[in-house]
Amino acid sequence: MAEINFQNVTLRYPVYNSHGMSLRRQLVRIATGGTIESDAGKTTVVTALKNVSFNLKNGDAVGLIGHNGAGKSTLLRTMANIYQPETGKVTRNGSIATVFEIGAGLEPELSGYDNIINLGMMMGLDYAQAKALTPDIEEFTELGDFLQLPVRTYSSGMTMRLMFAVATSITPDILLIDEMFSTGDAGFQEKSLVRIKKLISSAQIFVFASHNPQLIKTYCNRIFRLAHGELEEIPYETFAET
Repeated sequence: MAEINFQNVTLRYPVYNSHGMSLRRQLVRIATGGTIESDAGKTTVVTALKNVSFNLKNGDAVGLIGHNGAGKSTLLRTMANIYQPETGKVTRNGSIATVFEIGAGLEPELSGYDNIINLGMMMGLDYAQAKALTPDIEEFTELGDFLQLPVRTYSSGMTMRLMFAVATSITPDILLIDEMFSTGDAGFQEKSLVRIKKLISSAQIFVFASHNPQLIKTYCNRIFRLAHGELEEIPYETFAET
């Protein structure tokens, strides 16, 4: 059975030399949110998550809402074991797939085919399993002979197609999505939405950060709100009526 459990999780980022560099630029660089504080010295500290506790189990589909910088992306990355909490405990059970950080792990000098293998292995597959993804990704991306070329020659849209196809090529127990994003022309966006819907219906736990209330109402049955790194669950019925 799939499960994610957070027990009093706090995650903070120290931001050094904040007086010598724009604090705003530094916060954009580390892609976090939360509250800005100072420790006993001159180091600026961002508390991205503060004493966050919840339990997710089979059948939970969570809509994650909050203003920009509230900590939504940080929470998703902590769920995915990309970030480690400073205090508290995170327990996970089940395979996890993420649809965010387009471009993460991509090797620009390698071909599209080689990157499919590398990214598949980063997702926990062995070489043979990663290679077996290739035919599906070839068909889905419609990149043709470009898959033989280094990805540094790709346009941003082509890169997004490749990354999206790899990220959604396996069916996980737990699916984490940080906003929906455009992946090319209208036809390809429609294909992407069909693929995402299939993953959502197959995953045992689904967590979706979004500013679109209609999408959240469509796909989710629980609502978490983050504000300055603090989390509260909102009754679904109350959210659905808005």
